[in-house]
Amino acid sequence: MKGCLFIHGFTGAPYEVEPLANYFKETTNWVIKVPTLPGHGVTLALKGHTYNDWVSHAEKELLELMKQVDEVYVIGFSMGGIIASYLAAKYNVSKLILLSAAAYYVNPKQLMLDFKEMVKDFLKGSIYENELFNRYKKKIVQTPLRSTLEFQKLVKVIKPYLEKITLPVLIVQGECDGIVPVKSAHYLYNTIPSEMKELCLLPGSKHLVCHGEDYEHLKKLVEDFLHDHNNDVKHVNPSQQINIH
Repeated sequence: MKGCLFIHGFTGAPYEVEPLANYFKETTNWVIKVPTLPGHGVTLALKGHTYNDWVSHAEKELLELMKQVDEVYVIGFSMGGIIASYLAAKYNVSKLILLSAAAYYVNPKQLMLDFKEMVKDFLKGSIYENELFNRYKKKIVQTPLRSTLEFQKLVKVIKPYLEKITLPVLIVQGECDGIVPVKSAHYLYNTIPSEMKELCLLPGSKHLVCHGEDYEHLKKLVEDFLHDHNNDVKHVNPSQQINIH
């Protein structure tokens, strides 16, 4: 029996990865777990929670899953990708997938483009129809500065564990991501020493790759990677990175 643990991002919730999680629930007999990290969810209550709380909760979920199955895959989105990397370095995880993993945070160039679109919508009187505005205005209001500092601590503490990852890894990044820059994906690819790794860039996707225009391509990438029994010898080097068009 196989199991798959999905880990959402900072100030996020399971909805960030639900399209993929639901797909594998429908198409496999795997045990799928999509926990909500402490203080997270549709309504945020981050005050008082530390990065240790988030990591420990994900770790507990993984250990419980490992009791139920023989083989475990871990898929992490954004901050969840950093936590997933730690779990993959520490435990007997078979495959790791990093979606928009936040080794670096904020892409100024893309963020400015997104901001300009918001200004245009504001001037047209349609700002409340702007998806990014509606998604992030609530997060900004509900996120304490202390929580953001805890997120930064988490990235700093876990980065050294990247060099201990030797299992098959799939790294996926949206090229239009205003939250996590593309250089984050390149950093992960170059830092993780695994010989079984692949970097895939999605040209039309922003941060929420599971909800972006490249989702069908993303789904196929993930499905092929998890079902491929030969990817233990697969190695895509930086000059062979896959761009989905």
